[in-house]
Amino acid sequence: MTLLFTETVLGPLKLQNRLAMCPMTRNRATDNTPNALMAQYYAQRASVGLIITEGTSPSPNGLGYPRIPGIFSPAQVAGWKPITDAVHAKGAMMFVQLMHCGRIAHPLNLPAGARLLAPSAVAAAGEMYTDAAGLKPHPVPQAMTEADTKAAIAEFVQAAKNAVTAGFDGVELHSANGYLLEQFIRPNSNQRTDRYGGSIENRARFMLEVADAVIGAIGKDRVGIRLSPFGVFNDMPQYQAMAADYTYLAQQLNARGLVYIHLVDHSPMGAPPVPASMKATFRKTFTRTLILSGGYDAARAESDLAAGKCDLIGVGRPILANPDLAARWKTGAALNAPDMATFYTPGPKGYTDYPALKG
Repeated sequence: MTLLFTETVLGPLKLQNRLAMCPMTRNRATDNTPNALMAQYYAQRASVGLIITEGTSPSPNGLGYPRIPGIFSPAQVAGWKPITDAVHAKGAMMFVQLMHCGRIAHPLNLPAGARLLAPSAVAAAGEMYTDAAGLKPHPVPQAMTEADTKAAIAEFVQAAKNAVTAGFDGVELHSANGYLLEQFIRPNSNQRTDRYGGSIENRARFMLEVADAVIGAIGKDRVGIRLSPFGVFNDMPQYQAMAADYTYLAQQLNARGLVYIHLVDHSPMGAPPVPASMKATFRKTFTRTLILSGGYDAARAESDLAAGKCDLIGVGRPILANPDLAARWKTGAALNAPDMATFYTPGPKGYTDYPALKG
């Protein structure tokens, strides 16, 4: 290995290697508040260059799933601080992923007074798990008014400021996987006829307004974004103009100078692949750091870095099951298999108890 384990930079940050831990929802945040168990989990995995947290809501309205963390209350900010301290002590940098679930939610998972919001009053196909009543169909969300969009932008801004207070090095805006920002981009979930609907320039407006406002609050070197072109997760079907739409997004994000774009390819989990041409478009168009993720092993990671296809490699399930993945990939050691039955269950089992290499 020559590139994967060499130091690099992410904007002004120095990274100890080119591995990034992908955001992975783990549902261990009791009462939506980060805790000591989560600090142990992230610290175990801090031999990578960059950790991107699980999806973390900027708003009570964004808490679509049970037991996901937020970063909007003082208690949540205080809960994150020991986690960022523990990760930094091990040498990794840390971004919090800001994930507003939008219509991928259920009232049983939302706190009192919260609202289930989306671009349009169109329910997502499928079901949402609730601790209170098990699986329930996704309900029809409330279509956001223009006042709601302004309020949501303000929530993202405050969450980004809270992230800096909590010791994070930056934030990743989750505009992928069928959540609120992508719900505005995609024509099936956005059926608006105002300035937020119709053309890609209008459908991208909310996401770009969020990006502009967050950059204005904490600076472009602290803001990344995750996109899933050609992704279908959470009822996001493919459509004819997708390549052109995401090329437009690449151009617009490059103009804003965000520190990174994180492209996810879920084809290893059965989704349609992101075409190589689409990844190449982002590489050519976006001049700052590009993170690619989706089914990487050490050999393919090294190959794509050497070919100049990206700057960082994002890894999910391998680092979930192997907290010392960097050492294992470096030495060619055998890997633990992930236990899917414990991906989203409370407590330490399948979370902090995966064995590390001895020695």
